[in-house]
Amino acid sequence: MTVAGPEPGTAAEVVAVLTERGQTVAVAESLTGGLIAAAITDVPGASMVFRGGVIAYATDIKRDLLGVDAALLVDAGAVDPRVAAAMAAGVRDRFAATFGVASTGVAGPDPQDGKPVGTVYLAVAGPGRTEVVASDLAPGDRSEIRRDTVAEALELLRRTLVGPVRPAG
Repeated sequence: MTVAGPEPGTAAEVVAVLTERGQTVAVAESLTGGLIAAAITDVPGASMVFRGGVIAYATDIKRDLLGVDAALLVDAGAVDPRVAAAMAAGVRDRFAATFGVASTGVAGPDPQDGKPVGTVYLAVAGPGRTEVVASDLAPGDRSEIRRDTVAEALELLRRTLVGPVRPAG
């Protein structure tokens, strides 16, 4: 089966818009393990807008480096929309970026924190607001879920920057 990754133009559009506006982005990744950062930094000129990132695979890293509330992590687990929002806000603050992007979820092969494989939460924290999106990317193998998560994260950031794609006509 062919696995869809991010649209090649999405990361480039994000970098172009951020560059034009003099804005920056940082990422906090769990299940994607650095793939969002890699997609952004594959774009020439990304060094003008990409501040850095944290691969917060372990729960204690989410708490200690990104400032996710310990009680939230105990009560809800690491796979939760509020955790995604806190990760995005935390990486935005810690890297002094205009926008923070976060991914948390279950790529498989086993469920985690009572959440089935394919459960994904993405967040973008920006000036004055945080947007969180929940996705069910099942069925799909681990690699497909991770690639689809990257595509959705980049699209969420793109929509945050420029709004939804409007049909031609």
